[in-house]
Amino acid sequence: MSRQSVCMSFGVGGRKGFSSCSAVGGGFGGGGGRSKISYSSYSSSRGGSGGGHCGGFSSRSFSGGIQPVQVDPSLLRPVHVEIDPQIQQVKNQEKEQIKTLNNQFASFIDKVRFLEQQNKVLSTKWELLQQQGPSGPRKNLDVIFENYIQNLRRQLESILAQRGQLESELQNMRQYVEEFKTKYEEEINRRTAAENEFVVLKKDVDCAYMTKVELEAKVGALTDEINFLRCIYEEVGALSSPCIIEEVRRQYEQIAQSSRAEAEAWYQSRYEELQNTAGKHGDSLRNTKIEIQELTRNVQRLRAEIENVKKQNQQLQAAIAEAEERGEMAIKDARRKLEELECALNKDKEELARLLKEYQELLNTKIALDVEIAMYRKLLEGEENRLCNDSMSNVNVCKYLPWGPSEVVELVLLGNR
Repeated sequence: MSRQSVCMSFGVGGRKGFSSCSAVGGGFGGGGGRSKISYSSYSSSRGGSGGGHCGGFSSRSFSGGIQPVQVDPSLLRPVHVEIDPQIQQVKNQEKEQIKTLNNQFASFIDKVRFLEQQNKVLSTKWELLQQQGPSGPRKNLDVIFENYIQNLRRQLESILAQRGQLESELQNMRQYVEEFKTKYEEEINRRTAAENEFVVLKKDVDCAYMTKVELEAKVGALTDEINFLRCIYEEVGALSSPCIIEEVRRQYEQIAQSSRAEAEAWYQSRYEELQNTAGKHGDSLRNTKIEIQELTRNVQRLRAEIENVKKQNQQLQAAIAEAEERGEMAIKDARRKLEELECALNKDKEELARLLKEYQELLNTKIALDVEIAMYRKLLEGEENRLCNDSMSNVNVCKYLPWGPSEVVELVLLGNR
């Protein structure tokens, strides 16, 4: 706290005078600083016996002129303006609480409306019952309830009957399902057996074909041998006797006939067996062929669907990759914009803090100046009143401020009657 020393010298009638010094404590501008103000002399004159007075300032002072107002910068200390980091969190919590309360209020309003509607329905029913009570015949509630209970019992009996019927139908359907399942399994077993028989028959046919090929080869060899022998016979016909030739021919013919008969009998038996087997399993083979054709068509269809699905998968993967690229670009753009916004926000915060600091400094300066002006105004008004009341001629007021040893403010007030 600073101190102020005020020295006043009073003169009465130009000859006698007295002085007074007083110390006033006070601080302006937030402490620590000092200001230097010099005022010009003040003269006051009063009219003789009429009681009027007039006042004015003269140009006499210790410094020889009006000194400018100077403010020490150390008086204006910066005000630390800090923003609470939890303000945004508190605001978000308040917003969430408001949303929750709004939702609860809306649900409460819906419940109230629903209860009002039920109340209106009950009121309407009550009015109808009241209107029917006095005018129409009174109905016995027991009879009404008994009729209602009987209706409910009839409905229950019908529902139970329907339930029994549905259960019986369900059992029948289950039996049908089991029968069809059994038939399906039997058909699958038959099909498997037919396929196995078909494989066996195919093996037999292959064996018969190989036997036929071998026999045909033997027949060809025998034919070649006969031709060879015929050539020999033709070449040496004159040397051979007719009996020998006939005997050889007869033997070869017997051998050929027996071989041909055996081959024909074997082929006929195999043909009959294969025909019987084919007759037995012809339907199974046709069904198998149809199923194979259906399976082939299904395989082709599934392959086409797989190709379409692969194409769609490739398209979707390309779209996903493109979407990921767009998302990454959007995220990068958003991050860049967020950084720009954060930078702008930090700059705005710094600017706001600077403006608040300047505003606080100006406010402190204004308060200090207002207090000093008010004090000096009161001091001047008090001295003027004293001069007017005590009829003093000259008043010298010296005010010493303890803010600096060489800085003095002298107020010279001159008054004349």
